[in-house]
Amino acid sequence: MDLQKINVYKQAFDGITHTIGGDDDNVEVEVWFARELQSVLGYARWENFLVALKRAVESCKTQGADVDDHFREVTKMVELGSGAKREVTDFMLTRYACYLIAQNGDPRKEEVAFAQGYFAVQTRRAELIEEHIRQMSRLTFRERLRASEKQLSQNIYQRGVDDKGFGRIRSKGDKALFGGHTTEDMKRRLGIKSTRPLADFLPTLTIAAKNLATEMTNYNVENKDLYGEKNITAEHVQNNTSVRQMLGQRGIRPEDLPAAEDIKKIERRVAGNEKKMEKTTPKLPKKNIE
Repeated sequence: MDLQKINVYKQAFDGITHTIGGDDDNVEVEVWFARELQSVLGYARWENFLVALKRAVESCKTQGADVDDHFREVTKMVELGSGAKREVTDFMLTRYACYLIAQNGDPRKEEVAFAQGYFAVQTRRAELIEEHIRQMSRLTFRERLRASEKQLSQNIYQRGVDDKGFGRIRSKGDKALFGGHTTEDMKRRLGIKSTRPLADFLPTLTIAAKNLATEMTNYNVENKDLYGEKNITAEHVQNNTSVRQMLGQRGIRPEDLPAAEDIKKIERRVAGNEKKMEKTTPKLPKKNIE
């Protein structure tokens, strides 16, 4: 997501921010309303948005936070097309509540990815939001790669390949993707300890490339009913070779891309920021405000 698009989304999200008086008369609390948030998050139907909201409430409980501090059901009068008015249910939300909703929203929506950064970064500077979005994108692709490799391991185990065979298949796939450089070659090239997974230090593009090749292997192993290490290795090597050729057409050599920050550090930082966010987010006032 480029900075120009981030600024467009930022204006939309800034436009639905409200402030109300807190329990202390000298303190103002930023709040958002669910029906307005629904719109800027790209949800056409309230019922679909409620799914994400209810999941967010459960996340709030799981993390030990008081739901009433962050989510409050309110009622509003809305005007119908005929000019008549009717009462509808809405929710007043803190910044932390909005962040949890974004975390539990539809990951395919670009607005949801933006919202995760917008509500996570307290200063809401566009450049910091952009950096947070990049980090979350890398975490997402890394998790997808873990899932696709786990599926491949399960698939090939059912087809006569043990854990050591899976390791060999994955290693030969890496060699094809990285232009003849083995997994260990790439670790030395990027200064990675031999005990750490290579993918934890790869940039998002390379992680996505490895995941695409692995997903292709999973698909063909199942649909072609491939059996045995030799056949599955050939399939995985071909898929990694194809992905490498596609990147090469765009002038990209995976082995030449620099190492990225240790994914474990990013995971710890994100987890720490989430805990800090709940503690530092001003709570909804105890009095009923609608």
